[in-house]
Amino acid sequence: MTISRRGFVKAGMAAAALSIPSILQAQTAPADSRTVHMVKSSSLSIFDPVVTTTNMTMDHALAIYDTLFSLDSKLMPQPQMVGNWGLSDDKKTYTFELRDGLSWHDGTPVTAADCVASIRRWGQVKSAGQLLMARASDISKNDEKTFTIVLKEPLGLLPTLLAQSLYVMRDKDAARPATEAVNANIGSGPFTFNQALAKPGTSFAYDRNEKYVPRSEPPDGLSGGKIVKVDRVIWDIISDQQTALAALQAGEIDYLEAPPADFYPVIDRDPSLALQVLDASGQVYFLRMNCLQRPFDNVKVRQAVLHLVNQEAFLSVLSPDPKYRSTVTSFFGDGNPISNDENTGWYKKGGDPEKAKQLLKEAGYGGEKVVILQPTDWAEGSDTSQVLAAELRKIGVNAELASMDWGTLATRRANKGPINEGGWSIFITNESNSSRGDPTVTESLSASGETGWYGWPNSDEYEALRAKWADVQTIEARKALARKMQQVAWDLAGTVLLGRVVSPIARRKTLTGLIGMPELVPMWNMQKAEI
Repeated sequence: MTISRRGFVKAGMAAAALSIPSILQAQTAPADSRTVHMVKSSSLSIFDPVVTTTNMTMDHALAIYDTLFSLDSKLMPQPQMVGNWGLSDDKKTYTFELRDGLSWHDGTPVTAADCVASIRRWGQVKSAGQLLMARASDISKNDEKTFTIVLKEPLGLLPTLLAQSLYVMRDKDAARPATEAVNANIGSGPFTFNQALAKPGTSFAYDRNEKYVPRSEPPDGLSGGKIVKVDRVIWDIISDQQTALAALQAGEIDYLEAPPADFYPVIDRDPSLALQVLDASGQVYFLRMNCLQRPFDNVKVRQAVLHLVNQEAFLSVLSPDPKYRSTVTSFFGDGNPISNDENTGWYKKGGDPEKAKQLLKEAGYGGEKVVILQPTDWAEGSDTSQVLAAELRKIGVNAELASMDWGTLATRRANKGPINEGGWSIFITNESNSSRGDPTVTESLSASGETGWYGWPNSDEYEALRAKWADVQTIEARKALARKMQQVAWDLAGTVLLGRVVSPIARRKTLTGLIGMPELVPMWNMQKAEI
């Protein structure tokens, strides 16, 4: 089985250079210095940031919505939509006043009622929001611009929690249940979604919101002034990576989000292109198993996969150059303040297939089909899915690949049912390494069963420890708590890590001003020079 493109990429490069694609010319008007063309890592199929955590949806939300607080470059919360705020003497009542100039794309003003409704909807499903809702005794508006959060007990992390994927929507949109997607795409952010130019499967367009009033502070991470310096940003969907690279070389696109590592030397040699690392912490790749359905409802089957995985094999597919990759054994990522070595005896260079076979035997695995969701439009996800299927088959697991685009995968992974009802067994994804350093806000670090993140591992012991995190003040106390949590997490084995990779984006050198942050790619501040 051929897994990596490395074997044919070299042969294809010359042909790609001679055959420049013209597909974009048929889709859009010729690019100019006020229009930026971006090829993202996958297609956009879900528009509501409450019902999913996929990065495409979050980048979409970052463009069209605004947030009460935003994280700066040091990951500290700063006011964004909030103009003034105060805390009572007993540290239980927060009062927030919206800043002037906030309005929805439909021309109506943003109100405190919109904020309250958005917090309540977000609080139903997001880890940070669930923590807030568990601690709050009341969330209500005082007047059109002011609202209050009253807590049962002090919660110093509140501004940080409000900066975690809480995109403020109109009251009538936020009134929808958190399980039903909002598709209106009307926010108050620095970009408007151009519905007329939306071509699912081909491209999406975002226009500068001329009525947006940015903060006066300079941009700093996701905080400060969101100043848009172009008129339009178009997300072009090009699933073939060689075609996307050729389009970048030809100047038909300006930005390629996830160039395969095989392409790095070609990009480095092109004087018009540059590689740029936007997330220096890197991406941790990991797999999730459906803990609600056979065979992964059996913890020993999950532990078998934990012992089986050969991180080095996955990393060699993800990044041929060792300087861009590293193994990860801590549940809380590589090199984060709370990363540790508790209960990491499962790790063995090259994996441990014999131990995995033993655990399968002890579990009584009876040959149940294991369906791996394979995203065909995300090369790294597709390749690693193939590696995983091959490794599982070697130890006798009846593994089958189900091919689909990422948008379909993002929808299907929400299905909690068995395989014969459209369910699934395993999918592979990634997230910022730095995100794994905060168990209060990172969805994948929960173990709350069916109310938690996809895969739905359940451990009351782990969740009891995680609930203490918000009240632990010192880094040493958090390190100690993290060790206890990791002991439980690796026994539970709901997540299996595949390794860490630092992945640069590729851009034309005429595109500058990109803001580097974990996970998200804001589109404000970037600009394009005249050619």
